[in-house]
Amino acid sequence: MERQAHLTKGASVRYTTLGRTGITVSRIALGTMMLGAWGNKDHDDAVRLVHTALDAGVNFVDTADMYSAGESEQIVGRALKGRRDDVVLATKVHFPMGDDPNRRGNSRRWIRRAVEDSLRRLDTDRIDLYQIHRPDPTTDLDETLSVLSDLVREGKVLAIGSSDFPAEQLVESRWIAERRGHVPFHTEQPPYSVFMRGIERGVLPTAERHGVGVLTWSPLASGWLAGRYRKQAPLVLNDFRRDLIAHKFDQTLPGNVRKYEVVEELVKLAEEAGLPLTHLALGFVLAHRAVDSAIIGPRTVEQLTDLLAAADVTLDDAVLDRIDELVPPGTDLNPADADYTPPHLADPALRRRIQG
Repeated sequence: MERQAHLTKGASVRYTTLGRTGITVSRIALGTMMLGAWGNKDHDDAVRLVHTALDAGVNFVDTADMYSAGESEQIVGRALKGRRDDVVLATKVHFPMGDDPNRRGNSRRWIRRAVEDSLRRLDTDRIDLYQIHRPDPTTDLDETLSVLSDLVREGKVLAIGSSDFPAEQLVESRWIAERRGHVPFHTEQPPYSVFMRGIERGVLPTAERHGVGVLTWSPLASGWLAGRYRKQAPLVLNDFRRDLIAHKFDQTLPGNVRKYEVVEELVKLAEEAGLPLTHLALGFVLAHRAVDSAIIGPRTVEQLTDLLAAADVTLDDAVLDRIDELVPPGTDLNPADADYTPPHLADPALRRRIQG
C-alpha cells in the first residue's frame, strides 16, 4: 500500500515497499550521478539539491563508487550528516576505480575493498542497498553472491541488488543462491523509459514473478524526454554526453533519428494531457506494475523541483495506449542505447563453431 508525504506545491511523494525487503522507499528516488565532476561541480549546491529532495519526502538516494571517481559518494555522505537514519542509501560496485586491473569487476577481492571505500566516502557504517553495477563474465556469480552474503551477515550491507542484469542471469542468480545458501539479489536496477522498453520482454516480468524489487534509471532517456533535443534545434551536447554516452545521440543511427519524430509526437500528447513532457515520461515509468521506484538524476535544484512535481501524476489508459502506438511494448527505440551487451553478442567468436 502506498503512503504519501505532502510537498509545499501540492504534489505528493508516494511510498511503497521495495520488493520483498520490507524496506519502505519513495517511488521517486534521487540519483546522484550528476553530482560532482560529471555535472554539478559546486559541492554546496549539490548538497542543497540533496536536502531539497529529502525535505520534499524523498527517502531513497542512489549513487555509485564510479560516479565522478567517488566524488558523488563524498557529496552524498556530506549531505546525509545528521539525516542518515531517515534515508535508504544505495550504492554500486563494478566499474574501474583506477588503473590496477583488480580494482574493478565483481570478484570477492575487489568487492571486499570497494565496500570499505564506499563506506568511508559515504561516512556511514552500513549501506542499505549494495548493487552490482553490471554483470562480470570473468567472475563466477557464485563468487559474487558469496561475498555479498558475507557482507549482509556482517551488517555492512543490509540488502543486495543487481543492475542491467538480463532476465536469464536474474533467474540463474536465484538458483545459485538457493543451492549455495547465499542471500539472493533483492533488487534489479535497469534503464527504463518510453525510448527503452526492452526490459518489458523479460526483466520486468521475471522480477515480478520472483518478488525482486525494481528501481529503474534514466526515465528521461538522457535528456531526450526532457524536450532538450528537438528537430528545429542544433544538437548541442555537454561533455558528459559527448564523451561518455555519445552513442545515444549519434545521428548515423536510425534509432536516434527516430527519437526526434517520437519526441514531437510525445510533446503533442503531453500537451493534450495537460502535462509537461518530463511528467509524462516519469508517469509512464511509474505506471508499470513491476516498478517500485524510478531514479531521477537532476543536476540542478530547478530540474529536481520540476520532477518532484510529477510525483502524483497518473496516466490514464488512453495516454498509455498512445505511447504503446509510438513505441511498441518491449522495444528499444535505439538498440545501441543498451549499456550492457552480453559477451556472446559482442564477440563473434562466442557464436561460431570452431572449424576443423
